[in-house]
Amino acid sequence: MLKENIIARAKHHQSSHQQAKYQQVVTLIGERIDKRSYQAGDKLPSIRELSAELSLSKNTIIRAYQQLEASGKITACSRSGFIVSAITLPVKKITTTPKYVDLMALSKTIMKLPAEDNIVSFGSAHPDTDFPAIRSLYAEIGRHSRYQHHIPSHYQLPPGNEDLLKQLVAVNRELGINTSVNELLITNGAQQAISLSLQAITQPGDIVLVESPSYFGNLLLLESLGLKAIEVPALNHEGMDLNALQQVLARWPVRAIITNPSFNNPTGFLMPTNKRLEFLAITSGIPIIEDDVFGGLAYQSRPLPLKTLDTENRIIYCNSLSKTLDSRLRIGWVIAGKYQTTIEKRLMTDNMGSPNLMHSAVGQFLSTGKYRQHLGKIRRSYAKKQKMFYQQLTQALDQYPNLYNHYHLSQPQGGFLCWLTLPNSVDGLALYRSALEKGISILPGEMFSSDKHHRNCLRLSFATFEPTQKWKNALETLAEVIARHDN
Repeated sequence: MLKENIIARAKHHQSSHQQAKYQQVVTLIGERIDKRSYQAGDKLPSIRELSAELSLSKNTIIRAYQQLEASGKITACSRSGFIVSAITLPVKKITTTPKYVDLMALSKTIMKLPAEDNIVSFGSAHPDTDFPAIRSLYAEIGRHSRYQHHIPSHYQLPPGNEDLLKQLVAVNRELGINTSVNELLITNGAQQAISLSLQAITQPGDIVLVESPSYFGNLLLLESLGLKAIEVPALNHEGMDLNALQQVLARWPVRAIITNPSFNNPTGFLMPTNKRLEFLAITSGIPIIEDDVFGGLAYQSRPLPLKTLDTENRIIYCNSLSKTLDSRLRIGWVIAGKYQTTIEKRLMTDNMGSPNLMHSAVGQFLSTGKYRQHLGKIRRSYAKKQKMFYQQLTQALDQYPNLYNHYHLSQPQGGFLCWLTLPNSVDGLALYRSALEKGISILPGEMFSSDKHHRNCLRLSFATFEPTQKWKNALETLAEVIARHDN
């Protein structure tokens, strides 16, 4: 009997010792996640790698990963190990009633901010243009400008420059959309494409459904066209709350929907394929305008555009080169399906022609193959910047007890925008003014709603972020300003 008791106690001691080691692994990985060493979407070390690193058995690592998964900190991926789970927040309650938009005055005040060297810009949605391909592009524009006086003056009528159209067909093919030059219309940026689309499918007073938060440029279009906006809250990582969407459609006569499902402006979310299919099923019969200007900036991969999943020919696809090359180009396009004839007529009367110089030069540039190489470089650059920006800003915010664990910063897997949700006591507009006094520009969340939702949020850009002392100081100053406004 004595021998049996000794063996039992030994087994119990061994079990406790094993549990202590496994809990230590849980603590270690949890701390790495909390300190942002591992970020949402990062792949964790394999069981074999962590076992070797910590000199522990594989069974100990497996048990630790199982507990971390059960707690929601990590997620198992089929045949590829574990990744850090994305942080989620409760969906903010949005009053889903139609409302005329009134954002013009606020937008003009904020957007007229001059581009000064002493201003650190976290607010603009312009891309980083410090790449060799951009210099090649403007050299091409220069060459084309020198030959303009040899060409008789004329209007470049819709659908646009033939060479540019052919190149845009190739650009769309890379995005997963097979189209032809006969199905494309070149516009003055995606903004005009969306504006013409709204004019083709709505009348003043109609209700247009948008995500909340929603890109302020699209809200301004609704304001200028006399349309009512109805907002459906967007989930942090997968787009519109589809349950709320069903409730809105059951109650209100929605005439059109504008959605930005890939690396959304402003939040950066990416709607997964299953949600895209469900979204299309719920909205059957309603015209949809798909804003895909960030779609080409996936760090790894993204679902196919909604346009490719459309079985009713009701999706109007809008895109541009503004986020992948330079916003100053003002070259966009629309694939309008059954609405093409109506939109082409409006394009003709609005413009009476396109900027010949820019179209011919960009068409030539795209034909060189440099654009595809450029996309690879900027995707890698933005992916790297996203991680550095996230780590430095969260470290700066975490220094303040009133902010630690009381905010959420999105971690997009494409594009260069992120969304910072702060405690409800923070007034983003007042924060914008205080930050500007410190030489920092940001965009308050109030601009992204028709009804002053998201007042405690900010849209931030890391497009031109660099790991220098200047940017580090700016982030620390921004964190200090935010901490002072949380009272």
